[in-house]
Amino acid sequence: MEKHDSKTAIFETMSVPKAILTLAVPTIISQLISVIYNLADAFYVGRTGDSYKIAGVSLCLTVFMMTVAFANLFGIGGGSLVARLLGRKDSDEARSAAAFSLYGAAAIGLLYSLVLSLTLDPLLRLLGASDATILFARQYVIPVVIIGGPPSILSMVMAHLLRNTGYSRQASIGLSGGGICNMILDPLFMFVLFPKGNEVLAAGIATMISNFGAFLYLFFTYRKVARTAPLSADPRRLRTIRPETVRELFSTGIPTFVLTSLFDLANVVFNARISAHGDLQLAAAGIVMKIERLPNAINVGLCQGMLPIVAYNYASGDHERMKSVVRTARLMGLTVSLVCVGLLFALARPVSGLFISQSAGAEEAMFTLGFAASYLRIRCFASPVQFLNYHPSYCLQAIGAGRETLFHAVCRDLVFYIPMMIVFDLLWAETGLMLALPIGEGVSAILAAVLLRVRLKKHRLSPQKG
Repeated sequence: MEKHDSKTAIFETMSVPKAILTLAVPTIISQLISVIYNLADAFYVGRTGDSYKIAGVSLCLTVFMMTVAFANLFGIGGGSLVARLLGRKDSDEARSAAAFSLYGAAAIGLLYSLVLSLTLDPLLRLLGASDATILFARQYVIPVVIIGGPPSILSMVMAHLLRNTGYSRQASIGLSGGGICNMILDPLFMFVLFPKGNEVLAAGIATMISNFGAFLYLFFTYRKVARTAPLSADPRRLRTIRPETVRELFSTGIPTFVLTSLFDLANVVFNARISAHGDLQLAAAGIVMKIERLPNAINVGLCQGMLPIVAYNYASGDHERMKSVVRTARLMGLTVSLVCVGLLFALARPVSGLFISQSAGAEEAMFTLGFAASYLRIRCFASPVQFLNYHPSYCLQAIGAGRETLFHAVCRDLVFYIPMMIVFDLLWAETGLMLALPIGEGVSAILAAVLLRVRLKKHRLSPQKG
């Protein structure tokens, strides 16, 4: 137990900025590499100069994001609960919660793959696939999500559980390794091993293989760490877990699942609205949605690094340290977000140009690039207010405030963002669609801040009064 006991210093005694960075930096790196390897698919598909292939791959983001939602259900729900149980010095029940998270994730991943395989074409049509793009979307979804979905979900859940017990570096290595592998395999499969015209299928198979590799590394690492850390993969623990532990896991996991699912629903609406303007506009929006995941990855990685420290200190009663963590993480995230806004606005056209080849001088490629640059200059302003949504939401999840997290998730997309998309699209077409994100996120961020402040005031824990 000595090795794990040394990890408690991160939660209890290490300086707050250092503690946050110790858990957040590896998490941010793994998030960035995960985004980069997804960008790699878009980048290499973009080398074909075929806007329809780019549009087909872009449609798959919505289907893939559901795997993230399922992983968050058991990863953030179970991971934050494990951290709180450790703060209460209940290591045995933490092991049971970890085992429940793993087997729950495996079951829901298999079920999702089955349902998706039975409804794939109608779903892709619903997401905006046209006759020109549905084949490419199908070629990507089958290997990446239908076959590769369950190991991807389990990888993300194991990474959350490792991170929330202090093993952020090991989690980062697993997820990052899969990303690096994909960046190597993509060009090999797309331009060497597979015949010309099959680039999307090749990218999907390369991604699937890389995700399986990440799963194997994380599985064996998890089993090794579980010998001393409060983690477990023993199915017998499913019989001994306390009912109140399961309820607490879902009280945090379900809101974060809903949050990600509603984000996915918002993407469905967005794709449907933008595809009505044309396949080139859809391809351009797909490029922008890939690029904007980079600042999002930093924001989410920082919040995921913050979460276990907040959860641990909330449960252990060290509320002064908890408040300091909340304030410090907020300042870090806002600083990074504002820098990203400046860079993306200034470099919108060259950054967008990385994802579609203009060497052939195709008119479609030039139009797609122009759309992407103008869209990015608008949507990049969402980054700071998106962080101001993530930060309170993760804090609420850390302290087990499931109702507030769920309320915020529903309002963020169903009350603010999606209605704004529809109205702004009717008023200002594509420009309105792009404006809906920063404005909707800004209104939602105000609500998130109020919810966190009210919840903490109930316990006399206002983060403004350290």
